[in-house]
Amino acid sequence: MTLKRYPIFYILLLFFASLHGTQTYAQQTLVNLKIDVPDIMIGEQTMLHLSVTADKDKQIIIPLPDGMLTKGVEVLLITPPDTTDIKNGRIMINYDLLITSFDSSLYLLPPFIAIDGRDTVFSEQVALKVSTPDVNLENPEEYYDIKDVWRPPFVLADYYALIYGVLFTLFLICVIGYFVQRMRNRPKPAANVKEELKLPPHEQAIRELKEIRERKLWQQGHNKEYYTEVTDTLRRYITSRYGVSVMEKTSSEILDIMRNEEPGNKEVYDTLKQILRLSDFVKFAKLHPLPDENDLSMFNANLFVERTKRVAAVTTPQTEEPLGVES
Repeated sequence: MTLKRYPIFYILLLFFASLHGTQTYAQQTLVNLKIDVPDIMIGEQTMLHLSVTADKDKQIIIPLPDGMLTKGVEVLLITPPDTTDIKNGRIMINYDLLITSFDSSLYLLPPFIAIDGRDTVFSEQVALKVSTPDVNLENPEEYYDIKDVWRPPFVLADYYALIYGVLFTLFLICVIGYFVQRMRNRPKPAANVKEELKLPPHEQAIRELKEIRERKLWQQGHNKEYYTEVTDTLRRYITSRYGVSVMEKTSSEILDIMRNEEPGNKEVYDTLKQILRLSDFVKFAKLHPLPDENDLSMFNANLFVERTKRVAAVTTPQTEEPLGVES
């Protein structure tokens, strides 16, 4: 059998062989590497673009650098893989790597690899040139000093903590001032009250009536307060003087007690009656007494105390009669 006799057979055989070879080449894993800017200044950054093309059903391993790509070139960032279906059973995996360098030199970056299980495929190598800026030492005025720190724009939310702190401090000061004022206005300690009670009842009553008169309460229109303090002073005096508590008793009950304590002393009874009855009219009927009536009430209150005070008995030592001489 010769080629001339069976030309169509050999032609078909060569066609399928070439088709099989093309399909085998199309299934090969490819690794491609590109660089955005191959010439940078010290400290500047540029981007590497890595793409791996392989079959969908292949298990591809792509080792990536960690930290340093090569001595003098640092990897700052590696983006997550971006996989794209390019049809015909093929996919493309893309990575972006942000790199920089702080040493001036010409670097030949190492190739990237992809392991597809049967073979290891290498990318091409790319070059990176890192340059230093030209410094003209003869003209230093061309260079500027480091700029000052910029002040951030005003944002009210940044000062919330300070504002709340100031408000809380002011509130705390007000609370402390309130309690200090209350402490100052508290009644006198019991020790001072006891010292005042050491005075004889009539002296204590006369002192309190004098203080009431000096405050000029009724002259300022405070009639009810004036008569309340006068009658309370007399109630305390009667309680201490006679040993009978009259602080919660009515005016009639107090007069009945005084009638029993001072029988036949009509002057004492009448002076107390004038004060208590007029006080009841002022406190309960809202009567506005005349100035003479107010003065009379104060006069009668002092007179009542003077007429009923207990006078300590004064004993005079007895002198012995001289012995007479018998005649």
